[in-house]
Amino acid sequence: MELYGIIRRDGWPSGDALQAAAARSTEVGDAPDSGVRWIRSYVLGEPSGKLGTFCVYEAESPEAIRAHAQGADLPVTEIVPIADTVIVRQDPAPAAS
Repeated sequence: MELYGIIRRDGWPSGDALQAAAARSTEVGDAPDSGVRWIRSYVLGEPSGKLGTFCVYEAESPEAIRAHAQGADLPVTEIVPIADTVIVRQDPAPAAS
């Protein structure tokens, strides 16, 4: 499995809609042989007022990510292979909702 960054722009009108999407994503991704493993996500405040995400996944391929997204009814704006990780500092405490 390789690491990928997935950008999902303007995907959700609210935090509640994003939470529902996260539950679907977990259910589909946890299925045997899904070919993906969700590592973490950062929620983006979009200029439109909607929410987007930047997600880090382990996956067999970009096609496996697209199949997961389709099965969980998630948008996919862009999939980018992650070449390396540079950690300068650990993530700070989660942002307040």
